[in-house]
Formats: sequence, C-alpha cells, structure tokens
Amino acid sequence: QVQLVESGGGLVQAGGSLRLSCAASGMIFNINVMGWYRQAPGKARELVATSSSGGSTNYADSVKGRFTISRGNAKNTVHLQMNSLKPEDTAVYYCAAETYGSRWFWGQGTQVTVSS
Repeated sequence: QVQLVESGGGLVQAGGSLRLSCAASGMIFNINVMGWYRQAPGKARELVATSSSGGSTNYADSVKGRFTISRGNAKNTVHLQMNSLKPEDTAVYYCAAETYGSRWFWGQGTQVTVSS
C-alpha cells in the first residue's frame, strides 16, 4: 500500500502562484509515476501533470508553460509549482501514484481556488 498526503492548496488571486506538495509513505519503492490530477465541480477528474521515476514528464495542454512538476531526491515526494493561475484552474487537486504493477493510489485532495 501507498499513502499520499497533499499540502499547499488555498485561495489565490488570478495571476498568482501556489505550490502543491505530496509525500508518499508505505511501499514507496514500488512507485513509478507520481502526479497531479484535478476535479472541478460538475466535471470529470483530469490529468494535470505526471512525472516518472525515469525523469519524463507529461502536462495537460491547459497548464503547459504555467505549471511545473518536480520529484524530490528521494523520489517519494512530488511538487507542483503553479504560476499565472486562472479562475479555470479552480478545482480539488489530487496527488496520485502509480506502481510498477500498475496500481493507482490517491491522496485525499487539496482545494485550489483562484479568484478573478
């Protein structure tokens, strides 16, 4: 099992920045990909960004150039630096981890609210 704990959400004005962090515990040696997904009210959960243990990253088109994902040296933490935030970025952001066996684990979510 893998446990994920997020931190760093909050309220920010449009154009501002926030940094989300997620720490994994448990069977962390099994983790391959870590990333962030988000879900806005009335919408499906969507990919924001992912980072593999090999260093490759993947971003949703809507956040490219504004958000940056990074992994900690110990590979069991992942961060999301969000700049130039827009009201449409408002959502609950979930940390996710995929193991080498293709099992997915999810954090509880952290609210990000961007006011116009």
